[in-house]
Amino acid sequence: MPDQAASPAQEAAAALEVVVEAARAHLAEITAAEGRVGDAAVWRAYVALNDASLAYDKLIDEAFGEATPWDPRPLPAVDGEGGWPGYVGDDDLIESDGTPTVISVRHRRDYLVPSQAALLRIAEAAREAVPDPDDDGSPLEGVGDAVLELLHAGGGTLASLEIEELTPLDGLVVVNEITGPVDLDAVDAGAEDTAFMMGTEQPVIGRLDERSVHGDPRADDDQD
Repeated sequence: MPDQAASPAQEAAAALEVVVEAARAHLAEITAAEGRVGDAAVWRAYVALNDASLAYDKLIDEAFGEATPWDPRPLPAVDGEGGWPGYVGDDDLIESDGTPTVISVRHRRDYLVPSQAALLRIAEAAREAVPDPDDDGSPLEGVGDAVLELLHAGGGTLASLEIEELTPLDGLVVVNEITGPVDLDAVDAGAEDTAFMMGTEQPVIGRLDERSVHGDPRADDDQD
């Protein structure tokens, strides 16, 4: 009697097991590395976890129209040993420069909020799922608080803002070579803009424009 084809639920369960095993392997390599920067085994485990997550995410999207909350993305091609091309592994460490260069990467991306109430609801759910030990329990008072809550729950990455409740508009990435890193203790509350300002002695090296496929939906309203 021929074997019956696996159902979508069975395929999803099998793919999920691969993700779980990859996550365990990743944690094991992180633990073994003991904080070493540029550990090749950690990178290979990271790539394996990413690929397993991507496969699972694609499977449940095609079978059920659903997605994972961590939003995996394809990684660029890597060399045979794992890591980015030219990646520094355990056996090929590069000696640090006598005077290390400091680079500042400033990223601005704007978002349209179709429904403030919807955004606040999903932010409250994120707060419950990933509690902030420093949170005083005060209710979220606006979209700013909601976005900060989502960023906290997502580990500070902009990927945590890729949700239906936020429509991404254009963005801009600027890279500068600077004389020294930001001193957070010297950035006063209410004066955070100063941390993003660059003097003429710290010229822009380059910029990357992020063009949104959505444009600004308000532009259509202005023409009515």
